[in-house]
Amino acid sequence: MTGFGAAMLGVLMIAAFLLAGGGLHLILHRKDKRKGALMLIAAAVMIGNVLVWSL
Repeated sequence: MTGFGAAMLGVLMIAAFLLAGGGLHLILHRKDKRKGALMLIAAAVMIGNVLVWSL
């Protein structure tokens, strides 16, 4: 994949890692476990989408 599609997959991966990091931060610092878990699930879905689209 080249061009715009590859750039969007890269942006999606960066967003997924940031989302996972934020979710872990919320869970580990005992601020809001429910939102942290939802953020981790959203990051996993985003990573799964990238895997599907890159095949």
